[in-house]
Amino acid sequence: MNIANNLALPSVAGSLDSYIHLVKRYALLTQEEEFNLATRFRNENDLDAARQLVLSHLRVVVSVARGYAGYGLPQADLIQEGNIGLMKAVKHYDPDFGVRLVSFALHWIRAEINEFVVRNWRLVKIATTKAQRKLFFNLRSLKSGLGALKPQQITDIAQQLNVSEQDVVEMESRFAGHEVALDPAGSDDDESYSPIQYLADSEDNEPSNILETAERDHLRTTGLAKALSSLDERSRRIVEARWLSEDHSATLHDLAAEFNVSAERIRQIEQKALSKMQTALSATPA
Repeated sequence: MNIANNLALPSVAGSLDSYIHLVKRYALLTQEEEFNLATRFRNENDLDAARQLVLSHLRVVVSVARGYAGYGLPQADLIQEGNIGLMKAVKHYDPDFGVRLVSFALHWIRAEINEFVVRNWRLVKIATTKAQRKLFFNLRSLKSGLGALKPQQITDIAQQLNVSEQDVVEMESRFAGHEVALDPAGSDDDESYSPIQYLADSEDNEPSNILETAERDHLRTTGLAKALSSLDERSRRIVEARWLSEDHSATLHDLAAEFNVSAERIRQIEQKALSKMQTALSATPA
């Protein structure tokens, strides 16, 4: 089922400011509300429940999209792509997994926006390997200041991201010529935007604060490999196929056929494995 074709959502095509004000008016869900809606969607294919889940998280997409302003792509397009990722996350979200939707959706939102940037930003043409693409998306955050990188910084970043020092130097030089002003002057174009307009405020319910909390939770997944290694081979295969694959395409019935057991047995193995992993992850230092 393609959620995007079945949900009527606010359009980003008009005024971006109006859209941002609109999505901030959608109420955040409590954990209980989120669980009930996600359960209704999973068990009953309730599209109204799916729509409520998406609407309540549109502000998160706006906050994530802000982080990509420096790539010079239209903010409305970045948000639209992020919304697609959010809808995919809602489609694959299982409330029994034990994490909030915002934490689960971050991967999907960023994946869609990253892919859009890769397709549309010409500088990424030099990022042909996985390591170079990691450099492309992480160099700005790894720089300690606005000035040029020092030799030791270049060495450290190259080692951290597993690329050559020359790759770091070349990527920095390309970024240097394409900075976007925080508050560009002299444009009356309704379609233009100033990144400064979308910087986070200090309100407790501002999306960036939600994301900051989610990111702290996400850091615990650095122990994922260790948690997976604690599982037996069959359990690990099921978890990886259901939760860690690129497209999350494996269904309970697919795996039931692979292991010659019932779909319900696969669900039981999955839940037991996830419970064991959660225990391991909760013990991982943040």
